Amino acid sequence: MRITAISAAAALVVLTVSTGLMAQRPDDQIDPKSLALLQQARAAQAAGNLDGANDLLESALAVDPRNREAFVVLAEIARGTGLPGKAIRLYREALTLEPNDLAALRGQGEAMVAKGAVERAKENLAKIKTICNGACNDANTLAAAIAKGPPVTSTAQADEPDAAATAKP
Repeated sequence: MRITAISAAAALVVLTVSTGLMAQRPDDQIDPKSLALLQQARAAQAAGNLDGANDLLESALAVDPRNREAFVVLAEIARGTGLPGKAIRLYREALTLEPNDLAALRGQGEAMVAKGAVERAKENLAKIKTICNGACNDANTLAAAIAKGPPVTSTAQADEPDAAATAKP
């Protein structure tokens, strides 16, 4: 009698676990609703409706948080609106899903340059060159951004005349 109860319990556990595993989708299959929202967001972005695109992308990620491309487009919007710190975080989310995503590595590197973290951007450039086995378009684009350097801010411009005025001839 005891063996029957234990066997029944074990069979129930095996049935429950196998059913749960069969219901899960593989990581490379993104929910079609999420992909449709991503396409709508791209259209809104192209039309200049960045707030609408942002909302659609957040909805796409709510439907399927494995939609790496939605993270990349959200990061591009953040970078375009002058939020490089937010862009870096969003690119990091995309790179968590796929560490070898060239677009995310390049975009994160460009956002790092905009934030002033040139050395970290150079690390991204080295990763891109390793993945590409040499030069590729993403590597060239990031290298150009690194060579250009971080943008000059209004604070830096305001500090320069003060330093020149206080310098003794």
